[in-house]
Amino acid sequence: MTTTIRYPRRRVIRAILKTGIAAAFGILADFEIEGRENVPTKGPLLVVANHFHFLDPLALIHIAPWPIEFVGGAQTPNAPSTVGWLSKAFGVIPTYRGTGSRETLQNAEEILKQKGVLAIFPEGGSWAQVLRPARPGTAFLAWRTKAQILPVGLDDLVGFFQRIKIGQRAHVKVKFGKPFGPVAASDGSRPGREELDEIGHDIMRQLSYLLPPERQGFYSPDPAIREAARGTEIYPWANTSEI
Repeated sequence: MTTTIRYPRRRVIRAILKTGIAAAFGILADFEIEGRENVPTKGPLLVVANHFHFLDPLALIHIAPWPIEFVGGAQTPNAPSTVGWLSKAFGVIPTYRGTGSRETLQNAEEILKQKGVLAIFPEGGSWAQVLRPARPGTAFLAWRTKAQILPVGLDDLVGFFQRIKIGQRAHVKVKFGKPFGPVAASDGSRPGREELDEIGHDIMRQLSYLLPPERQGFYSPDPAIREAARGTEIYPWANTSEI
């Protein structure tokens, strides 16, 4: 029997984690936040952000004005083991690479049905520091739930620890774009893979507007930047199963 997921969840542990994250960032970094006027006060809301560094989810938790849920990889191959522990403690809704993740989708839908706020990193990992195409799951979730989408650009977390090592405070830039959606297939039917990819491209283009030119990668209007990003669009776990 499927257990209905409730929103918000784990209030006590998340309050403790959020306080700890705020304290750490308060000591180590300055946040520059733009576009606060674009942030809806409540859900249902699907928050999408670029994923260049394992600190990205912590930055979102830090700046989120509402209780926030996450969909994320069950495994975190590009992050220290501490991040995996934090993910489990926070209660990230896991998605397993190489599977259809039906339970993940059901849980995500339940959060949004309860007018919750759900965050997802459409690229599906942080293996490159430029924008890459979205995995189909984000587009399908956006289509299925008809939720409003809030794009969030995160920048300068890539150099976070380098600055700390030389005794400087890190500078983190966050830019909220204007909400958009809901998305739909062109003929109103269930979208196939090609149309999901196109919806994904639309989502990533909205994110590209919130990032500096050198980070826009696959979505840059500059042919030289797109050429330099060639190959980053290849999903490293395409043949991986985490069953």
